[in-house]
Amino acid sequence: MRKILANAWADMAAGYDRRSVWIALATEDIGDQHRRTTLGPLWLLVNYFAFAATFIFVFAPVPSAQFAIYVATGLLVWNYMNDSISQAVTLFEREQSFIKGTNLPLSVYVMRVTLQNIIRGIYAVFGCGVILVLAQVEITPAWLWSGLGLLIILVCSPAVVALFGFLGVFFPDSQFVVTNLMRVAMFATPLFWTHEGEGGIRGALYYWNPFTYFLDMVRQPIVDGTVSWNAFGVSILFTLVIWALAVLLLGIYRRKVALIV
Repeated sequence: MRKILANAWADMAAGYDRRSVWIALATEDIGDQHRRTTLGPLWLLVNYFAFAATFIFVFAPVPSAQFAIYVATGLLVWNYMNDSISQAVTLFEREQSFIKGTNLPLSVYVMRVTLQNIIRGIYAVFGCGVILVLAQVEITPAWLWSGLGLLIILVCSPAVVALFGFLGVFFPDSQFVVTNLMRVAMFATPLFWTHEGEGGIRGALYYWNPFTYFLDMVRQPIVDGTVSWNAFGVSILFTLVIWALAVLLLGIYRRKVALIV
């Protein structure tokens, strides 16, 4: 176990030392994706607005500012988590030419994807802020807890990317499984529907869905000015477990990935 932890730490430390590499690659990726377009990366903002407006106006039981706030904040968190997981499954396969042709640590590729998603998330934050202003939301000190919730999600995301990256390497079919599951999870997660304490299928989807707690951790302080300690507790526990698994896999398989992809 000590050797495994040492291997994982060596990879992560080397990845940090090469932070200029994954910062440059991530920013270049965002630029390349919107090259020759009129709006450039601002399309990320437009995409968020279009998605949020669809949810707000199509799924609202009755038009209300409260529902707009609920959806806007939930969608902000969901898009980041969905992008992190969906892109991670094919990460090492996409990077196979670099993995086989260079000696860069695997954490460089993990952080490349993570930073890409953070940049996308920043545009979504601005979009969410505009919706909150239009909804005339009241800013309270509880918003600081939302900021802490976002920080916890950011801390968790590199481990999530690494974990699903290894999953994609050893189980190639998982990219299709994960893609389909995330599509279903979007409707199984309280993103545009609310839970009022009822049981049955809706209650099970709410309480046994880990995405619920990450959403509530950020959303609840903004929506009603309260803090869900349960959401924070479950989210932190998930973060620790995911990091433990990611470190374990990185320590064991970091040199074997090049032989498989």
